Order: sequence, then C-alpha cells, then structure tokens
Amino acid sequence: MTSFISSSSNVYVTVLISVWVTLVIIASAGNFYQDFDITWGDGRAQILNNGELLTLSLDKASGSGFQSKNEYLFGKIDMQLKLVPGNSAGTVTAYYLRSEGSTWDEIDFEFLGNLSGDPYILHTNVFSQGKGDREQQFYLWFDPTADFHTYSILWNPQRIIFSVDGTPIREFKNMESIGIPFPKNQAMRLQSSLWNADDWATRGGLVKTDWSQAPFTASYRNFKADACTTSSGPSSSACNSNSPANNNINAAWLSEELDSTGQERLKWVQSNYMIYNYCSDTKRFPQGIPLECIANNSS
Repeated sequence: MTSFISSSSNVYVTVLISVWVTLVIIASAGNFYQDFDITWGDGRAQILNNGELLTLSLDKASGSGFQSKNEYLFGKIDMQLKLVPGNSAGTVTAYYLRSEGSTWDEIDFEFLGNLSGDPYILHTNVFSQGKGDREQQFYLWFDPTADFHTYSILWNPQRIIFSVDGTPIREFKNMESIGIPFPKNQAMRLQSSLWNADDWATRGGLVKTDWSQAPFTASYRNFKADACTTSSGPSSSACNSNSPANNNINAAWLSEELDSTGQERLKWVQSNYMIYNYCSDTKRFPQGIPLECIANNSS
C-alpha cells in the first residue's frame, strides 16, 4: 500500500496533558481479543480465527458493535474492512473515533449501503466540541464488498487525513488560529457498528432495508495503531516527536503531512469521486459557508 504522506522535519509537537493523565506512545498490531471489546449485539459480533478476524451482523432484531480497549489522543489508525455485500440498502457500517460527553470529538467513516449494483456511499464527518456538520461524501473506485480494503485515519495536532488504501480522500486542517475548534484535548476510542438506518441512509430513506436478505455481515481484519494512548498517572507527560520515548517506536505520524503526490491524489479523488461537500452547499448555509471552507478556498 503506497503512502502519500510525508513527515515535516521542522515541526516539533508537544502536547501537554493534564496532571492526572499520562500519554504512552504505542505501536499496536495485536489481535481483536487484545485490542477490542464487543459492546453490543447479543452474540451478533464475533471474534474469529484466533483473534485475527472480527465480524458484525445485523438482523431485524438488532445490529452489533465493538470498541477499542485503549483511548487514543492522536494516532495513525488502519483497519481493513469488507462491507455488507449484495442488497445492503438501509444499512450503515460506521467506523470512527469518538470521545465521551456532551461536547464530544469525533472522526467518522460511515458506509451507507445501497441496492445491488449501486455504489456504496462513503460518508465522512469531523466533530469538534459536539459540533459536526462537516460532511463530505464519496463514491469508491472499487467494489468494497468484494475484498478487504484499508481505511485509515491520521490524526495529529496539525491535521486529520482520511485515506483509503493509502490514497488520501479528505484533509481537515487545524485552523484554531482563526477560531475553528479542532479535536486535540479529548482522548477517543475507536468504535464500529453495523446498524439499520433505513429512515435516511439510502436515497434519503426512500429505499428500506430488505430483511429477507438478513443477516447482513461486515468483516474486519489487520487493525494497526501507531498512537498515543492515555493511562492513569500522577504526573504530566508530553507526547512529542522528539521524545526519547520514541527511539524504539516510529512516531513520525505526529508531524506527517501530505507530500506533493498525496496532494495530487487528494485532488483526483475529490474531482472524480466526491458527491457531496458541505463547503459547496450554499443552500444549507444561507448566512455564508463555514469559515474553514473560506480559508481552504483562499489557500
């Protein structure tokens, strides 16, 4: 898998954490037993193959879900998914980072099912302090039900980059300097769920879930996290790109950015496969598009 992200050598990142939290930089490529808890579904979520495979299922009674044991504050997260095949209309497979509380942060991949032969819609969003409304949607350039593909989140203090098989599809930059909140203070767990959303997911709710096709199943494998995780501790700590603690762990992701090839690939995806961009939705924002959209257009 080709990567189009580079590390900026002149960026020194220090994240100050409160006195009761210590950040530990980890590189995790363990199995699902070690890294995740099944959180709901009454047996519809299963860990198989000695922890190398996880499946979520949905039927008319319930969906299912899981979440990471660790909480992350910045990281580079990879997961391979194979989505619900066939007539998946009405179903949503969600894969996201989220913090707790009423002013939560969240970084979303959501896969909106469709009728057989029609493409999935990949829905992305970024929440800061409980506010989202930053949706971008894409078609994919392959069938995401035929095989596993890698969906990645790079989250560092400067930017969030969504990637598919190493190709960047979206970048959300830290623009706190102009008053745009950015997720940076709340640790988030990686979560995923498969659930029925036929009131809105497919063609605005016009196409309902065909329960004769149930159970619907999505599959996961090859989870990898290079990340800062939180743990209780009596002293403050720093998660920074020049820390001696990084000698044995590659923490270059803390200052990674798109290289020129990555920027070109991002433009290619957004020109050819983006089907909705909140920054272009002037009817939705009659008082003017969000400030980060204006800043991106002028840069």
